[in-house]
Amino acid sequence: MKLVTLTEKEFKKYADKHEQITFHQTKEWADLKANNGWEAHYVGLKDEKKVVGAALLLAKTVPFVKKKMFYSPRGFLIDYKNYELLKTFTEEIKKYAKEHEAIFIKIDPYVEYVEHDNNGNIVEDGFNNKEAVENLKKLGYKHYGFNLMQDTLQPRWMHVIETENKSLDDVMKDMESKTRQILRKNEKCGISTREITRDELPLFKDIMQHTSDRREFVDRPLSYYESMWDALHDSGILKVLLAEIDFNEYKKNTEEELKQNKDELEDRINKKENNLLKMNDKKYEQSNKQNKEAIERLEKQLEKIEELKKEHGEKTLLGGILFLVYGNEVLSLYGGSTAKLMQFQSAYTVHFAGVKMAVENNYKKYNFYGITGDFRKENPLYGLFLFKKSFGGHVSELIGEFDLIISPFWYNTYNIAFSLYHGLKNLKKKITK
Repeated sequence: MKLVTLTEKEFKKYADKHEQITFHQTKEWADLKANNGWEAHYVGLKDEKKVVGAALLLAKTVPFVKKKMFYSPRGFLIDYKNYELLKTFTEEIKKYAKEHEAIFIKIDPYVEYVEHDNNGNIVEDGFNNKEAVENLKKLGYKHYGFNLMQDTLQPRWMHVIETENKSLDDVMKDMESKTRQILRKNEKCGISTREITRDELPLFKDIMQHTSDRREFVDRPLSYYESMWDALHDSGILKVLLAEIDFNEYKKNTEEELKQNKDELEDRINKKENNLLKMNDKKYEQSNKQNKEAIERLEKQLEKIEELKKEHGEKTLLGGILFLVYGNEVLSLYGGSTAKLMQFQSAYTVHFAGVKMAVENNYKKYNFYGITGDFRKENPLYGLFLFKKSFGGHVSELIGEFDLIISPFWYNTYNIAFSLYHGLKNLKKKITK
């Protein structure tokens, strides 16, 4: 077996059939990263003419040493449990990296570690890939450990819903009743989603800016989203969906519900007074009370809708999500909502649109993406976990990040310089606050 350079076509043919394939291992993603100085290498291990393992390697020159760091996003496409195959692949790729003056190769395989349920608990007698971790360690890969927080290049912890060969009803049955109620309520409120065009990207950027200001993180510039669009949209990988509320639709649905309650009340009273209805007095009064309370609530709601319509216009945006759709999954990468009208909880509707996309196209899963592995209520991000788990599904824990060290001396030098650089950067932030 020998490691060879693959053409883009050869790599895609192998990669697209692999169970670990993600958007990270595509030519489109490599082209996007090229904008930031990353050079793409497509390599594969061939057993005679058959590819038995492959990798997209992104290489970047480290300025202060004039050598390269290699990164294989979401890892090699190989069976990590096959020790002999992995050993041969490792030996061959080390030679390749050395020839190209690499200091190390970083990988973060798209391989789950152990099986978890929807609450994050380990499933007894569930699957595990501990052997994959041990094989990598035996072969000299440095493991960054089983971290709980989101401090890796890509999230190690995610929340996913299995959607393959399932109907939308099947998926909805696994959701919490509160989530189903919110989705139905949002539909009545005239909230829907639509896919945007490139010239509408500033709308999405505005939503992300509102979110970053509220949650105190630094959002990317509009040019970043434009670059993503240009690299990924035309191939179908990138889709941006926005949620908007139509106050005319909201008003129409409210008026219909109001009429229904008024008709029910009038009909019941008429039948009772004309002895056409057999109902005990207590039940009769309770039913009348429910209708009257609903009528009062809906009339106030109509007044509120008119106020909102005057303030925000007939339609207004509430939130949005940038999805990456490839291989086995629909993945929610970036998303947010505007500070106004947050009571409508549009995030439920946009995520549900992503779930429908996965179900209708028979993808294996819908991926909510990053969560932390800390499921304590004290965790500041516990609310994010509760939101995602309310849709059903399960927690997914990956095996983590590994470095295959090619040059120990330059690797240590790189890490010292990297730590020093970030230390000075953090100090500067504190001083300028």
